[in-house]
Amino acid sequence: MSLYWAALAAAISSSLVGQVLLKAGADAAAQMSFFLQLLRWQTILGIGFYGAGALLYILALRRIPMSVALPCTAASYVVIAAIGWYFFQEPLGAQKLAAIFLIATGVVLLATA
Repeated sequence: MSLYWAALAAAISSSLVGQVLLKAGADAAAQMSFFLQLLRWQTILGIGFYGAGALLYILALRRIPMSVALPCTAASYVVIAAIGWYFFQEPLGAQKLAAIFLIATGVVLLATA
């Protein structure tokens, strides 16, 4: 795997971690003001992970076509749906599972094209 594909994988992973942290910060701050929610450690770390993901994505775009790189980020949808279901008890019905399957299939087809 080249440095650029590794950067893309790291960007996707970093953004995914950021998303989970932002959700954790939002859930824990349900009774707080939005400003106080921004000061929670989960929110601050989540924003940091998103920023790191953006920087890694920029690196990946130096050699990976955007028409391939951006759709590959959809791989995080598959993982984040499972995390949302497992850790945050978000519903995951048949329609969502079918959509996730289609997304995963599309990512694999595109990444191998």
